[in-house]
Amino acid sequence: MSAVYRFQFKQTVPSKEIEETLFWAVFNAESVFGKPRLRLDASFIFDRDKRVCVIDKSTEVGQHIAQVFTSLITREFGEDSFKVERLPAEAKVRKETA
Repeated sequence: MSAVYRFQFKQTVPSKEIEETLFWAVFNAESVFGKPRLRLDASFIFDRDKRVCVIDKSTEVGQHIAQVFTSLITREFGEDSFKVERLPAEAKVRKETA
């Protein structure tokens, strides 16, 4: 069953830094899997105003992005700076390209 990860950040975490951290996670996935596979298999979105990031984990690429993103944000902002939930795939995710 497909699902997405929904990350909700506290107000104390700057949106710009969350977005930059997501960029680095996606860049890492591109380095591992290549640009074509990233474009085909990665799906994610970041809402700056709500401080919410959603990553589709239904592919190996998406799982990789989620794992790297989680590692980076935990290290940079701390474990208490965000909450992550696994939601059914019906949650809104749009295709992004790096």
